[in-house]
Amino acid sequence: MATADLPGPDSLLRRTLGEWRIGLVAWRLLVLQTADPAVAAGMRGFSTYRAHPWRRIEHTMDSGKRLFFSDREGLRREVARLERTHRRLAGTDEQGRPFTASDPAVRVWVLVTLYECMTAMRELSGHPLTPPELEQMYGEFRAVCAEFALPDDLFPATAADVPAYMDRTIRERLEYGEPVRYLLFDMLREAPAPRRLGRLKPLWPVLRTTAAHVIGALTVADLPEPFRERFGLPRTRRAALLSFLLHRGMRVLTNALPEHRRYRTPPAGVPQNPQPSAGPSSRPVRLPAARRRKGTDSRPARLRTFFHQVLDQTGDGRIGAADLQAMAHNVCWPLELAAEREAPVYAAFESWWQQLRTGMDTDEDGQVTCEEFVTAMLTGIDSEPSYLDQGLHVAVRAVFHAVDTDGSGHLCADEYRKVFGGSRVHLAELNHGFRQLDHDGDGRITEDEFVRAFTDYFTARTDNTAGSQLLGRP
Repeated sequence: MATADLPGPDSLLRRTLGEWRIGLVAWRLLVLQTADPAVAAGMRGFSTYRAHPWRRIEHTMDSGKRLFFSDREGLRREVARLERTHRRLAGTDEQGRPFTASDPAVRVWVLVTLYECMTAMRELSGHPLTPPELEQMYGEFRAVCAEFALPDDLFPATAADVPAYMDRTIRERLEYGEPVRYLLFDMLREAPAPRRLGRLKPLWPVLRTTAAHVIGALTVADLPEPFRERFGLPRTRRAALLSFLLHRGMRVLTNALPEHRRYRTPPAGVPQNPQPSAGPSSRPVRLPAARRRKGTDSRPARLRTFFHQVLDQTGDGRIGAADLQAMAHNVCWPLELAAEREAPVYAAFESWWQQLRTGMDTDEDGQVTCEEFVTAMLTGIDSEPSYLDQGLHVAVRAVFHAVDTDGSGHLCADEYRKVFGGSRVHLAELNHGFRQLDHDGDGRITEDEFVRAFTDYFTARTDNTAGSQLLGRP
């Protein structure tokens, strides 16, 4: 299996997974994966899905592209990156049970559910794969999975064994916990507006209510029958009709489209060194500036905004080690750093967290609230000139060296755009941000300019300095 050829452009797997209509079963996939207790525990403790749902979904989709649409070198890079990430996701859940995202059984479940959802998409559309097609696609799928070096006996032996594997796992291991309920019924009702809405953003409060209702009903209707039976999720007639109309309608529409219009990800795959799109919510740092009254100290309001929109990655109103780890992850993700270049970034953010925890966690609960952060930050800045050197600057310098991919000692516009920008970020916004950092106007950002801009953001008492407007006009 380890030496099997990877699926190519004409493979059934790529053609199925790349279609736009795969989105109809995407939420179903998330629910099935999250129902595993270890996945749910990891999401509670480490995931940014509450505060940054669109970024989390975008990262998942990008990872899928790299796994199933790359050549072997790209596949191995992505597998290695996922393994480094998963090693950091471990602890105990709310019931005191130890968990780790590196558990082979958990990783196999996450992979097999993707294959199962592809087959479900075809079945729900009224055009199921034939037994030979199922075996063909399962073989292509296993050829990719072989790079994970997981025990073969944990996978279903053949495509025909997948339904029994799903049924057994659902009945013996899965749980209907708060993360699953949140995905099904609350996540979209609370999600911020996606960047792609553009001028339709004011309509998002209405649109998300409709979207939440439709996606929730569709997902419940499409979940495997054993899952619905075990956790008491009835498939109403209205939801069944919705599922029928959407899946059959999308199949007809897809078949009517020209070949090149059918696919979100073309079967030909992704470039050797893809640059994943990263909207503003997926940038590693986004320092927004709010409007304030003239003549007042703008630092408290700016620090509160920074806390809620940048530091609190998990969206629970507090920051802990997981939030700083998520920030490091979001620096490394678009850069596709090797392990030796990722390590200093994670170490720098851990160093910053230790400074925050030591000086701000007044009740010693292992977390820092917004007011603890603002009070301690202002006290430290005003009383000790080197305060930022001990935490923030360590992380900022690590970001600079990670972004400086050619080791030139400065950031050019392309390097800046790669980590702070993306296909959905307006060029004028990127240019404004670059100019804020490029103090001497030479078209390059030095490490000192980079650090100085972040320092100004934290220390300027007014919004008139360039640094106070970093990546966001007041």
